Amino acid sequence: MNIKIIAVGKIKEDYIKSAVREYTKRLTPYYRLTVTEINAEQINDESLRERYKEAEAERIIQQIKPDTYIITLEIQGKMLSSIEFAEKIKEITKSGVNETVFIIGGANGLHRKVSDIANLKLSFSKMTFTHQMMRVILTEQIYRAAKINARENYHR
Repeated sequence: MNIKIIAVGKIKEDYIKSAVREYTKRLTPYYRLTVTEINAEQINDESLRERYKEAEAERIIQQIKPDTYIITLEIQGKMLSSIEFAEKIKEITKSGVNETVFIIGGANGLHRKVSDIANLKLSFSKMTFTHQMMRVILTEQIYRAAKINARENYHR
């Protein structure tokens, strides 16, 4: 299965880039992981926040192929344990879906157009994380799920 992460904004810190690269490399035997970065809109006028989010949403949606399983990361989404997350990945894989897309919003959040097309709205915490840190957390959890599903030592 192919896994794609669509993330609003770019990673600036080298240590975060390094961590994402490391987990992407570790995932190679299990999944093909790609990351697509969407340029974040700079809010110059707070009254236009929804318009900025909608512009980001249009660019996100353009990156999604038909028949893709879409998972958005949203603070109000469903919380899963690592084992439940691994089961969900296994279920998606067994369903014959060729690509699963995870969507990480930027500082503005996700527009409802993106949220509305999600097959699963997923939350990693009630806390707010930077989009850069979420990439590390997400790639590590995808790797952990792969190891759990392969019944290999990593998860405790």
